[in-house]
Amino acid sequence: MTPPAPARRTSWLSWPLLLLGAFGFAAVWVLASLYSGRQLGWMAVLGALDIAWMLRLGGWRPGLGRMVAGVAATAGIVIAANWFITATQLGGMLGLDPWDSAMKLGGHHAWILVQLANSAMDAVWIGVGLLAAAWLSR
Repeated sequence: MTPPAPARRTSWLSWPLLLLGAFGFAAVWVLASLYSGRQLGWMAVLGALDIAWMLRLGGWRPGLGRMVAGVAATAGIVIAANWFITATQLGGMLGLDPWDSAMKLGGHHAWILVQLANSAMDAVWIGVGLLAAAWLSR
């Protein structure tokens, strides 16, 4: 009879790994969207897969905490990607680089532009991505 495996503890590197995965994937989403000229809402599902993988690599224990972290990180990816897609497209017309445009973009203005840019199908994909994050991160 083999002894039970010791419970894995969340290391201090798990948070930086999660943040690196989230911001890295958001950057990939922004670049793909700018290259294609579309919002690419289906990338939210791939982001959920990436975050679930990062949580497992980081040693997060299964349960409610990991599920909440997965959904929050996926929502962060969606918000950051849409914010920077909007800021980059708007800043290009105004002669600003993406970072300056993102820092000057207001929340209300960004919300209106994101609503205009995303289709109903993009919203469905984002919803599916959040549900996938909850399911895969549990």
